Amino acid sequence: MSNRVYVLAQFKAKPGKEDELFEVLKALEPDSVREEGCVQYIVTRQIDHPSATRNEYSIVFNEIWADGEAWAAHGRRFQIHNFFETQVQAENGLVEDVKVTAYTDEASDYDKPLYA
Repeated sequence: MSNRVYVLAQFKAKPGKEDELFEVLKALEPDSVREEGCVQYIVTRQIDHPSATRNEYSIVFNEIWADGEAWAAHGRRFQIHNFFETQVQAENGLVEDVKVTAYTDEASDYDKPLYA
């Protein structure tokens, strides 16, 4: 059974702030990848491609955590709290909106017995 948590943190930058926001988010990578339980932590930018559609959330963190506790511990770090306070919640921050979603790679009934 896998306990991994797959996270997509999608960011919509304020107008004209996408490049600056990307650099601020990129600065979070080095320490985050060193955290216990971090499998992957990569900030990406949306590109134009004929097989893909575009949306307003043009910067995305693709994260993989060993389990839910590792992801929760990441969220308790000073750097992450500081980012959300200064860039998301603050009036003069770079982020217009953010969506954070978590996923599993298992079916909802993965451990269900075959016979009751």
